[in-house]
Amino acid sequence: MDETPSANEALDEHPAETDQPDEDAPEIETTEDDVPEAEITVEETTEEEIQEEPALTEPEPEEKAPEVKPRRRAPPRTRSMRDLKIGKVVVNICTGQSGEPLERAMTILENLTGQRPCTRKAKQTIRTFGIRRYEPISCMVTLRGERAEELLRKGLAAVRNRINPRSFDRQGNFAFGIREHIDIPGQRYDPALGITGMDVMVTVERPGYRVARRRRARSRVGMAHRVTREESIEFIKNRFGVEVGLPGE
Repeated sequence: MDETPSANEALDEHPAETDQPDEDAPEIETTEDDVPEAEITVEETTEEEIQEEPALTEPEPEEKAPEVKPRRRAPPRTRSMRDLKIGKVVVNICTGQSGEPLERAMTILENLTGQRPCTRKAKQTIRTFGIRRYEPISCMVTLRGERAEELLRKGLAAVRNRINPRSFDRQGNFAFGIREHIDIPGQRYDPALGITGMDVMVTVERPGYRVARRRRARSRVGMAHRVTREESIEFIKNRFGVEVGLPGE
């Protein structure tokens, strides 16, 4: 009989391969030279490609809608077109002659009002008083606004806050005289200037009187808007605390 190897003997001659590496087998080192050229790929980037790459930027914040502020309403007006006010105050000193007396009067008026007064000339010749036509014989100052009211209060204090009712005209304007300028608060006697008197004229009006003085489209103030004598007296009493009456009352 032919001797044939059995299955077990065949397995013993060719042992089964296992996944465990053989410790006795030498390690094989591989280098780049052993690897084929086709398998080695190195990506090289140029400077142009680096510049073309978009830079990392932070996301822009979303624009907020503008806040709508509540509309402010204008405060209610406290003044009206019917309210009275002091339009102007005119202070006049008449010396009756030019020269040194007029210069002293101008100095007194300038110290009192803080403004340089202007002169006024005579309109006609009066030989009895020695006045010639076009001769400067007086000086005056016109004040408006707060300065006018401030001077008016001082002038009223000089006459003891009392005005004759006959000093008011039909348009509500009034005037009074001061015998000596040293009666005005804040004024002192100066021997070089002497003592002189003066006249104070006050104009009372309402807002809107400008239409009668403007150059363009000038018009008249209506009768219903004009100041009356009684309204002016009441305004002066309440605003400045003045007593309106005759001296003997």
